[in-house]
Amino acid sequence: MTFGIDRLLADPALRKPLEGRRVALLAHPASVTADLTHSIDALVAAGVNVTAVFGPQHGVRGDLQDNMMESPDFTDPTYGMPVFSLYGEVRRPTGQAMHTFDVMLVDLQDLGCRIYTYVTTLLYILEAAAAHGKAVWVLDRPNPAGRPVEGTLLRAGWESFVGAGPMAMRHGLTLGEMGHWFLRHFGLVVDYRVIAMEGWQPDGPGFGWPADRAWINPSPNAPNVNMARAYAGTVMVEGATLSEGRGTTRPLELFGAPDIDARAVIAEMHRLAPEWLTGCKLRDIWFEPTFHKHKGQLNSGIHIHADGPWYDHATFRPWRVQALGFKAIRALYPDYPIWRGKDFQYEYTDDVLAIDVINGGSDLREWVDDAAAAPGDLDALALPDEAVWREEIRDLLIYQG
Repeated sequence: MTFGIDRLLADPALRKPLEGRRVALLAHPASVTADLTHSIDALVAAGVNVTAVFGPQHGVRGDLQDNMMESPDFTDPTYGMPVFSLYGEVRRPTGQAMHTFDVMLVDLQDLGCRIYTYVTTLLYILEAAAAHGKAVWVLDRPNPAGRPVEGTLLRAGWESFVGAGPMAMRHGLTLGEMGHWFLRHFGLVVDYRVIAMEGWQPDGPGFGWPADRAWINPSPNAPNVNMARAYAGTVMVEGATLSEGRGTTRPLELFGAPDIDARAVIAEMHRLAPEWLTGCKLRDIWFEPTFHKHKGQLNSGIHIHADGPWYDHATFRPWRVQALGFKAIRALYPDYPIWRGKDFQYEYTDDVLAIDVINGGSDLREWVDDAAAAPGDLDALALPDEAVWREEIRDLLIYQG
């Protein structure tokens, strides 16, 4: 199969509309061609007039580990062009930055989750392009989590940098497809095109990620496909006092703490809702983070394996798996302080709980904390939303099979 960047480079007819125009590139470390050449170098070598580069969260170079660590603007040392940070002093491109190009190429590897901030950055780019009369092309890449949809829709009033609009947590779209939804939902008028992939089969071998392509971390704590599959659930641990594995070699594939019993938690998860645990394998582990939450302490944890013989792409539901993990901890330890408090500022929000920002509302937290709430009560919230989202995006799907 062929990614959007590789199609653009291989086909002079696709590049022809760029002739005589100033081109900007929104990129990060995973913006590479099939032979692992970075897109900046490949586009310049192909004769594209790249006049500016933009970087999302974690930067063009992907050097910043945690959330809320901002990247500065700088001058590219190889080509001398300006590099503008969209996760620094600003998260929306400034008017000055917008005047440096005519066409923006977006070449970002996404993870298929609403909270992954590259989704919101795409919206901000499209809004700025509409205001300034610029063109936007998405050089499409796979959604490594595939087509499955899961989670409640973001509630009105909960929009944030990790919640661009009323979409499901696990949205099932590529960035190119998501751009079409943004244009329609927000009524934006933009000269927009998708350089589509060829041969991507979201339900075929690899279940979203093609086996013949190397995995490059799109952000420092996205080390493999297992993480990408689990992320729509494990990202919620960022709003909890539990460790999500930052400071270990398997971040966002696991969760734990020094003062829980992982085996007991797994057993309680199986007791509460065994049907939510199909398609994956839970393994109890010990880990000691070298930085971040519970640094230097031995943690009892649960590793979510969405790989190997246990993985079933059609039935694995990471959002429910993680919700169930919280629910099991609440059942075993009723007074456990699961949630980070309002004093923890999460992605430029104030006086709200991070778990609610992540979920786009308070529904999930309230379900976890309500001792009388059963798994069916969370399903009653999520299943209708999932059906609404599937129907809403049905006509936007570029890739089938």
